[in-house]
Amino acid sequence: MAAVKAGEVEGLIRRGSDPRIPVVLLYGPDTGLVGDRAARLIAKWVADPDDPFALIRLDGDALAADPGRLVDEAGTVGLFGGTRTIWVKSGSRNYAPAVEAVLKAPGEGARIVVEAGDLGRSAPLRTLCEASPRALAMPCYPDDERTLADLIERTLQEEGLRIDRDARDLLVGSLGSDRRASLSEIGKLALYARGSGSVGVEDVEAIVSDVGASVLNALIDAAFAGRPAEAEREYRRFRHEGMDPSAMLGAALRHGLALLALRVDNPHGSASQLVANWRGLHFRRKALAETQLARWSAEGLRPAVAWLQEAVLACRRAEPDLAHAQAQAVFLRIAAQASRRRS
Repeated sequence: MAAVKAGEVEGLIRRGSDPRIPVVLLYGPDTGLVGDRAARLIAKWVADPDDPFALIRLDGDALAADPGRLVDEAGTVGLFGGTRTIWVKSGSRNYAPAVEAVLKAPGEGARIVVEAGDLGRSAPLRTLCEASPRALAMPCYPDDERTLADLIERTLQEEGLRIDRDARDLLVGSLGSDRRASLSEIGKLALYARGSGSVGVEDVEAIVSDVGASVLNALIDAAFAGRPAEAEREYRRFRHEGMDPSAMLGAALRHGLALLALRVDNPHGSASQLVANWRGLHFRRKALAETQLARWSAEGLRPAVAWLQEAVLACRRAEPDLAHAQAQAVFLRIAAQASRRRS
């Protein structure tokens, strides 16, 4: 069997995989990660990706219509010699027969990288590559904290930059699970810090759009942590600054739903355990998040979420002064409820 564990994929990509294995299948729900890994693997094999004789690009739908074409391309000798590389992009049709024909063909031809989507265990292309000694099937699942940290350091190093540990941790907590979006944010950061040699917390906070995505965090955290006086003070500050009450409630609703999802998935888990599994949480909010999860159960969060949902709708229909009064009342209600709850 040639199935690869998810944790082994990055190491294989760095090494360029075994040259004796001609077919590499990359699949998974994160198409950005699939594409990024395919491009990095090909860069290990092809000196000039723009050379049409060294790198052949094929569409999966075209191979589904003509399964023999992949065998023909793999058996063609390059104009200037050397092993050619074929990059197959997934389409909407089943092209497993084309890959099967290559795996059955004798001799060594081209090296083939196949991109695919989220393939189930019984998907023909996946089962074919996992069963063949001449193929590797590499799963590409959404990034976790470890792979994100590695991605950040590797990408910035390629730009001649190093990143402080605190800045890296901040950035990890601010990126999501989509590889393409993460690379975009890291790329912006690298451009901003170019020439400085290093990236610090201030650079991350200045550039990355998801870091501290809401300036309302202080208000939201105070409410869900059961601190009514602090919640009231923060609300007055935002109102004085002209903040839209619907925006405040919407941000609180998203936070409440995140808390509820964690509690539903693990109703008896400790607060620290749940926070450790909270993707995208700013590291500076983790202590307060633990306080909140220690105070709230799923049963308690459901009515709090309902209050916020009702208030969002009401505020959109109300005059500004009334909308602010309604929004403030909900924040204080949540804070009062949380102050009475204990783990």
